[in-house]
Amino acid sequence: MSGPVKKTSRAQPNDKPSRDRGDVIGGGILWLAKWSLCVVAIAAGAWVLGTITARLWVVLLPVALAIVVTTILWPLTRWLTRRKLAPALAASITLLGFVALLAGVVALIVPSVADQAPQLADKATDGVNQVRDWIQGPPLRIRDEQLDSAVEAIVGRLQSSGAQIANGVFTGVSTATSVLITVFLVLVLVFFFLKDGPRFLPWMHQVFGNRSGRHVEAILERVWATLGGFIRTQAIVSMVDAVLIGASLFILDVPLALVLSVITFIGGFIPMVGAFVAGALAVLVALVGNGLTTALIVLGIVIAVQQLEGNVLQPVLQSRSMELHAVIVLLAVTAGGSLYGITGAFLAVPVVAMIAVIIRYIGEQIDIATGAGPDADDPDGAEADTGEAVVASPTSDSGAAPEPST
Repeated sequence: MSGPVKKTSRAQPNDKPSRDRGDVIGGGILWLAKWSLCVVAIAAGAWVLGTITARLWVVLLPVALAIVVTTILWPLTRWLTRRKLAPALAASITLLGFVALLAGVVALIVPSVADQAPQLADKATDGVNQVRDWIQGPPLRIRDEQLDSAVEAIVGRLQSSGAQIANGVFTGVSTATSVLITVFLVLVLVFFFLKDGPRFLPWMHQVFGNRSGRHVEAILERVWATLGGFIRTQAIVSMVDAVLIGASLFILDVPLALVLSVITFIGGFIPMVGAFVAGALAVLVALVGNGLTTALIVLGIVIAVQQLEGNVLQPVLQSRSMELHAVIVLLAVTAGGSLYGITGAFLAVPVVAMIAVIIRYIGEQIDIATGAGPDADDPDGAEADTGEAVVASPTSDSGAAPEPST
């Protein structure tokens, strides 16, 4: 015999719901209000941080540039210290070599500019005269009186703005002085970063304690490895672009070929925008100096080199963990350039890359805490493994980061 059958209770249409409709709506409004306050608090914190950054930009800029230069020079310093050289001596040799290299590049560029600038100016004048003749011919047929009146209007405008121009000159002098001071501070900071860099992580670990210090150390190691990899990869890609485009300009006998090569190398550190500006400048100089045919050839070479960079060099050399979407890169460069000029555009992508590294690490820790990570069953072991993996990676033979001293 079968046992008694249990009747399943079903909610009748006239049954009252467990919660009142007003309570549900009120709970939703409270939830929205809570998150709105959180968003407002985050926005206020971001505004305060931006204000402090703007006020301390004179101090933060040399530090940021020094860190970027240090990532480039650190592999040589570490190689010298492994050859039993004192850290101060290794840092001095590396920094002096870097300064000598920059001085050599400047020494090569200045004579080229001094020799070819007058010739380029004469050709530019001829180009302006050709444009003037074209304007006076069909179909425009603009008379000399109209051109003269336009020129007089421009000259009058410049004369009326003489005071502003003079102020701009004095501002330029003060800016040049500020640049010299910034360069000096960067060199001093680079020396100390190269000399005492390996002591920084143990000090941070001690300041934050064993529990929090492990996370701080792991994040800083990842940031350092990512920043170093990005800068060195961009240096290699920019060097390839500069060599290929510079060699083409030399073969085509374009004026200021060496200067344009250096500009191409520097522009490569500003993704997307820098390559476009450097290529456009090379095409413009070729147009003024050698004519339309040479300019079209240079344009084709620039496009081919940039396609090689975007489709071959970047995917091969750039680590997958460093990849950022093109929209993020473009927005970062635009925001950095609008806020802090060319320096902001140069530093925008490294800053965004470091923020991405921090967000990834926080996401990993959230996965571990919520049981979604691969090592969620052993949180302590997962954190230890993560820290060991992070510390081991940048101190490998690739030269990505300083070694923490024990």
